[in-house]
Amino acid sequence: MDSNTAGAQYNRWNEDNINLNVAGTDPLFFTDIIRSVLRRVYNRYCTGTLGIALKVGGAVAALVAVYMIGYVTGYYVHKC
Repeated sequence: MDSNTAGAQYNRWNEDNINLNVAGTDPLFFTDIIRSVLRRVYNRYCTGTLGIALKVGGAVAALVAVYMIGYVTGYYVHKC
């Protein structure tokens, strides 16, 4: 293979004129707003004393729900 041909093929794929700018994007994008709101909600309700209380309350509520589902299911299964 000729070295000039190989160089031409290499240079063809090594161009730096690729434009990655997308029209209509601004610095404060919609996902940034959602991300900041979710971060504030997380910091408020998932950390500290309130976060621990909500996690314990959620665990107790899930335990009661599973107990009730099991009770109702057992009632109908063993009805006869």
